[in-house]
Amino acid sequence: MVSVPRLVIAAPASGSGKTTVATGLMAAFAARGLAVSPHKVGPDYIDPGYHSLATGRPGRNLDAYMCGTELIAPLLAHGSAGCDLAVVEGVMGLYDGASGQGELASTAQVAKLLRAPVVLVVDASSQSRSVAALVHGFASWDPEVRIGGVILNKVASDRHEALLRDALDESGLPVLGVLRRAPQVATPSRHLGLVPVAERQGDAVDAVRATGERVRAGCDLDALMALARSAPALPDEPWEPAYASARGHRPVVAVAGGAAFTFAYAEHAELLTAAGAEVVVFDPLRDEKLPSGTAGLVIGGGFPEVYAPELSANEPLRRAVTELALSGAPVAAECAGLLYLARELDGKPMCGVLDAEARMSERLTLGYRQAVAVSDSALAVAGTRMRGHEFHRTVLEPAAGPVPAWGMHQPERRVEGYVQRGVHASYLHTHWAASPEVAHRFVEHCRAR
Repeated sequence: MVSVPRLVIAAPASGSGKTTVATGLMAAFAARGLAVSPHKVGPDYIDPGYHSLATGRPGRNLDAYMCGTELIAPLLAHGSAGCDLAVVEGVMGLYDGASGQGELASTAQVAKLLRAPVVLVVDASSQSRSVAALVHGFASWDPEVRIGGVILNKVASDRHEALLRDALDESGLPVLGVLRRAPQVATPSRHLGLVPVAERQGDAVDAVRATGERVRAGCDLDALMALARSAPALPDEPWEPAYASARGHRPVVAVAGGAAFTFAYAEHAELLTAAGAEVVVFDPLRDEKLPSGTAGLVIGGGFPEVYAPELSANEPLRRAVTELALSGAPVAAECAGLLYLARELDGKPMCGVLDAEARMSERLTLGYRQAVAVSDSALAVAGTRMRGHEFHRTVLEPAAGPVPAWGMHQPERRVEGYVQRGVHASYLHTHWAASPEVAHRFVEHCRAR
């Protein structure tokens, strides 16, 4: 049973303040001594880093497109085991989901799957009485979505607050918090969104602390907790990463981390461990060697374009990665990992495992994808179908090798990525919780070396 108290933090549109409120609530409740489980709707890797900083627990994603609707409640149950409260930050506007596919992967759909009350964060900076019409519209659009209250963000003054409260009195929804404009705790952004926690260190800690204090002062935490406790129990078993057939010695799987490779789903390391691997994290910016005994390598997403000079300057590690790949060892590279394995990135030498060059682009590539494995690899057998997500402002030329990794079927048909020796490299981000056999197959290839 999923019985943890839970809230979904949503908004009418992006930029309303969801991340500020969700992260602030996580920090404020954690400061009260509660064990808070942080979650994020959709494929976002960056917000969960701030959630983790606020709660001291791994930030986890709930993506109904990549993982399937049937795994949303089990994944929440897995992440929130032993917790007093789960806070789920939404994505985009409340009813926005996968393009052209109705409510799929929207915050509204996830809230319904979790039977969780929604707190609507409204940017009130340019309205007064109209806020009631806006809130009424969102609350009545889908009767299965239960909006339990409103938090008003970017409120200008006491007078402005009074006007907003008077208007909302007619809506029947309680105001659970009011936040004034506070640019001093704003989080910097760049080409793919917020700057990750790993790059800001002390500044990120200070920002999360300030956000928590601001939310604690402006929100009715007792009323929010009461609303969270009104969520009914769900008859779902927690998701488990265990793979019953994991046997034999524990091969070392090195996983890239540090500031340049911050994009990772917590479940991937759990799946690799459950499949029998010893997972060891290393930092390509600092470490000049791969972990001792490395039998396989996972290089996820991140911002190698920001750190291209530093990554290039670490020649000993680049050589070690190249030697491992050329030896036939299993290597799984997604997006940033793909660029790191290329010959060069923005003119800076990379590992040279792939005969390709990468560069920054003005064009943002963004969206969910349907993919099928073109050939057998350390991750999947040919014909395996998976759903994933692309999110980058770089271009790789050529985009596919002689043996591509994936054939894409949405939004257009194309092949993409590289499979050579033990390497599987692609722009496509995937969530292995929906396909645990991927981790098992990868570890078995490592064990066979």
